[in-house]
Amino acid sequence: MDAVFAKAKEYETQLDRSLSQYQTFRDAEAKTKVPKVYVALGGASLIFFLIFFNVAGQLITNLIGWVYPAYESFKAIEASSAGPKKQWLTYWTVFGLVQSVEYFSDALVYWFPFYFLFKTALILWLSLPQFQGAEFLYTKILRPNLAFLQTKVEKVESKIKEAAGKSQ
Repeated sequence: MDAVFAKAKEYETQLDRSLSQYQTFRDAEAKTKVPKVYVALGGASLIFFLIFFNVAGQLITNLIGWVYPAYESFKAIEASSAGPKKQWLTYWTVFGLVQSVEYFSDALVYWFPFYFLFKTALILWLSLPQFQGAEFLYTKILRPNLAFLQTKVEKVESKIKEAAGKSQ
């Protein structure tokens, strides 16, 4: 049992070091006299329980899927390198697919227990760079299907342009 407590203390120390990088957590700790690790874990637990019991689960899940990725996309747009831009373009493409599928399966989704908890896990897997979930889904599912449809879409597009040119 001592080994479990020692490992938990090790993780707590590591999280404390990571949270010390952020002024917000340092300020919260100074004002409340509650260690920043407990503030972060308390906030994460609150969000978890709100999603778990579906108290604004859809709103929280959609915010998680939008706030962090939108901020990182802003940083990528302002940066000169192409790497982050590709990652976030891929994320938004896959996120759009997830949102579209969810829209059309809405009636079935609400019968699935803990749906928003699973969706939150999916969104985190897609958006966090260390997992590269969006890249995986794009490469395995979306890209092959879009490549298959590309020539058909381009033919329709050229017909529309042609028809629009004749009407002028």
